[in-house]
Order: sequence, then C-alpha cells, then structure tokens
Amino acid sequence: MLNYLRLLTAGESHGPQLTIILQNFPSGLELLEEQLNADLARRQRGYGRGGRQKIERDRVQIVGGVRHGKTLGGPIALVIPNLDWPNWAGTMDVGPVGEEVPKVTRLRPGHADLAGAVKHGLDDVRNVLERASARETAARVAAGGVAKAFLAAFGVEIRSHVRQIEAIQAASPEIIRLDPAGSRNPEIAAFWEMVEQSEVRCADQEAEARMIETIQRARTAGDTVGGVFEVIAYGLPIGLGSHTQWDEKLDARLCGAIGSIQSVKGVEIGDAFAAAARRGSTVHDPITYDAERGWYRPTNTAGGLEGGVSNGAPLVVRGAAKPISTLIHPLPSVDLVTKEPQPAHVERSDVCVLPAAGVVGEAMVALVLADAFRQKFGGDSMDEARRNYESFVATYRPAPRL
Repeated sequence: MLNYLRLLTAGESHGPQLTIILQNFPSGLELLEEQLNADLARRQRGYGRGGRQKIERDRVQIVGGVRHGKTLGGPIALVIPNLDWPNWAGTMDVGPVGEEVPKVTRLRPGHADLAGAVKHGLDDVRNVLERASARETAARVAAGGVAKAFLAAFGVEIRSHVRQIEAIQAASPEIIRLDPAGSRNPEIAAFWEMVEQSEVRCADQEAEARMIETIQRARTAGDTVGGVFEVIAYGLPIGLGSHTQWDEKLDARLCGAIGSIQSVKGVEIGDAFAAAARRGSTVHDPITYDAERGWYRPTNTAGGLEGGVSNGAPLVVRGAAKPISTLIHPLPSVDLVTKEPQPAHVERSDVCVLPAAGVVGEAMVALVLADAFRQKFGGDSMDEARRNYESFVATYRPAPRL
C-alpha cells in the first residue's frame, strides 16, 4: 500500500502499549503530540462504543525522530500506552508465567479467530484476537496524524462523516464533494462543524436521531450494527498516483487502505456503485477551464480520481463496515480444541463503530496521500518538498492576477 513511506505497528489489544515506526518523512515538519492526540480522542468518541473507551484515554508519546517540535528526517517513533494493561497482568505477560492461564477456544463467527488459529497452528484464540482487535487502529490514527500534519503543510484537508447506519441513510449537501476549497467555504465548514458535534458524526439531525435509536435497540437486543462512512480530501493537486502500473494507481491503493480497516468489507470511490447502474453520458465529469479557476469539474462522480491519478477535485472514498463480530448473545459455534458445539466467545466490544471508523478512514487516506506526495515531490526537507510542489502546480494553475 505504501511505496515510499514505511509504517510498522506492533502491540496487542491488552498488552503494555502500541508502538509505531514511520520512516521517510522529510526534516523540518512541525509535529507536536497535541496534534496527534486530537484525532486519538475523536477515535474514542461516538455513540455505540463499548466500556473500554471509559478506561482508555489515549495519549501518544513521540519518542524518536522529533526534536524541538520538528522532524529530523529519520524514523519517527511513537508509543500509545494501554491503560487497561494492569488489569491483564498475567494473562498478557511477555515472559513465562507460573500458573496456567485459561485459554480462549470458543470461536467467534465473523472474526479472525478460526482462520488465524489454523494459520498459525494455535490452540489459544487469544493469540489471534489480541492483534486482530480494532484496538490496533489507535496506532494507525496516530500514524495518520503525522501524515495529516505533512499534508496540511500543502493545504490538504481530510474529513469524514457517517453516511449510513444499518438502513438509515443521511442526507449531505453535494457541495462538500465538489468544492476543493474545503473548510475555506463557509457552507462546507458549517457542515463539518455539525459532524463533529454529533454523537454519531452525522450532520443530518433527523438521521442522527434515528441512528441513535437503532443503536439503542441493538444494544438492548445484545446485537450490533454496521454502516457506511465517507472520507473526503480537499486541496489535492492534479497528478498524485499513476496510470502506468496497477500497484501505483491511487484508486487501488486507497481501496486496499480502507479495506484493511477491521470490519470493513466494501470500498467505493466516488459514486461507483450508483454509477454502475447509469450510462456513461450521465456519469463522467465534464472538464472545464477558465483563467481564474484553472481546471475544474461541475460534478464529481469520479470522486477526484481518473485513471488512477488525482484530477484536482475533492477525493471521495467510502467504506462499508459490517456489524461487529462479538455479540453479547453469542452465535452458535464450535470449540477450537474439542470440536464440540459451543456458543461463541464473548469479549468486551462495541455495538457500533461507524463514528470511530471514519476517523480511522481519515488516517488511512492520509497515509496513502502522504506516500503519493512523497513519491511525486520527494525532498529531504520540507523546504525542498515545498519548492518541488510549488514548481509543479505552477505548470497548470493560473498565475494570480496583480
């Protein structure tokens, strides 16, 4: 997924900490822990989250690659301590323990339990579920915060909201997917402010109320719900990605990034699924040019990408998340060791993760776009990268009038 940047995360859901290593960001990028902590807090909010969010108050620590608030050009190291770790002493100790720890053997349908245990030859599903847990996304959000800070230096803004929970679809103005100015447009800024004030990160207040009611009903029934989140990136230049190789196409890389998020089973660029039912004459975005605006589109069905390359319109990508696999009233299953019928294992979990999934989606989109920026513009320092960027965009953007 990342061809230029390098990202590695480590750590278990109930282990001591999550660890993140990022490589190939330029020197001179202003980076503070507070920037990353803001998104970590957004990831933990949202109606339908589980009890663990009352325990954890995620705070990242920058432990390498930054000095006096600026990156040094070497690997950036981050850690997020797990505050729940003391409650799992013994069960999750790194070293050998004196007493035998009870094993998890009842398999959960829809989770990585069976496939992971068979793949690695395990007789304890905890060795799978600890890493397969969506707790790992906190590490991605921290890494994505670094990518966001880098992209913001070039005027790129990345936002997300919930489009659907269960069958309830939210209305949202088309302008948020059309104007590359993003929050510089007051109407768009007002929309995103409403999103961040919403318990389910949805600006449609009528849909929000129905979504909350649906989550409440699912919680009462011991069930879970899924839905769709949308991520939009504003201010992108033309030319990120490539039309020449399959693994360099930005569409493919974004689909892989969003599809890698726990519970996500479907990804859409622009209006892909709706466009599949229409004719080409009503789908493709007309091309327009004028001396002040340069290249622009009156529609954005393509979601800002054509031929695997960004076209200057806002980038629009959606993720469809299935309901969480862990149910309070577990589904019928089988014991991994005895092969006897057993109800599935119950692990503390959420009812709905869509509000948080959008924040994780922002992080994954930011990482892919930052990687594409680094491939396109290079530079060992922010000053060099900025010169390369400005030189390129000057080849197609109209010069400002004096």
